[in-house]
Amino acid sequence: MITLKSEREIALMHEAGKLLARCHREVAKRINPGVTTLEIDSFVENYLKKNGATPEQKGYQGYEFATCASINDEICHGFPRKEPLKNGDLVTIDFVVNLNGGLADSAWTYLVGDASEEAKELCKVTKQCLYRAIRQAKPGKRLGDIGHAIQSYAETKGYSVVRDFAGHGLGPTIHEEPNIPHYGNPGRGPRLKEGMVITIEPMINIGLWGSQMDANGWTARTVDGTLSAQYEHTLAITKDGPIILTEQDDV
Repeated sequence: MITLKSEREIALMHEAGKLLARCHREVAKRINPGVTTLEIDSFVENYLKKNGATPEQKGYQGYEFATCASINDEICHGFPRKEPLKNGDLVTIDFVVNLNGGLADSAWTYLVGDASEEAKELCKVTKQCLYRAIRQAKPGKRLGDIGHAIQSYAETKGYSVVRDFAGHGLGPTIHEEPNIPHYGNPGRGPRLKEGMVITIEPMINIGLWGSQMDANGWTARTVDGTLSAQYEHTLAITKDGPIILTEQDDV
């Protein structure tokens, strides 16, 4: 069932989103060669605790960490680890904040040190996919309009769109209906309604779109070992259009 949020609920989620965005800004300062993603994970958990919040995904279906940290060919749900990041790596840091019952969810891909032009272009296009999709998130539009905005742009740039994972509704738990595919046909699928809060989180690969799971049962990676990037925002659908609840430019 798709739940519509009240103005009060959206306001609570917006406060969580602002805190999440500030935390991502701090993470960005710490992403450097030699840093471990376990150190980043510990920083995020402590930062949220100091600000009266908790990492909502820790303990979710048995997940052990405050963040997901997906490196290079890992598409999503990578485990934080003790091996240091290397110059040229890509790393996506993804986490969910619970602040006074309001949830917010955002992933961001970071370039580590001197990344290749190939990696920089992948990140640029993936971020553009996100914001092109957000512009479709208006009452009366359909989920297929969001997916089409992502797929059509990514594929014209020679990239592929991951189909095994999707955006989703958010609140009161991490994953709510509807699922938000990042591919599709315009004018198809359920209509967007005022009061919906959703995530849009395109995962874009340089190579094939397929994924394979690691033995840990969580981490998905590209089937051909090519790079993958992801950018994610939480947004509220309002009568005036989408409000990005996790926008970093506002912090």
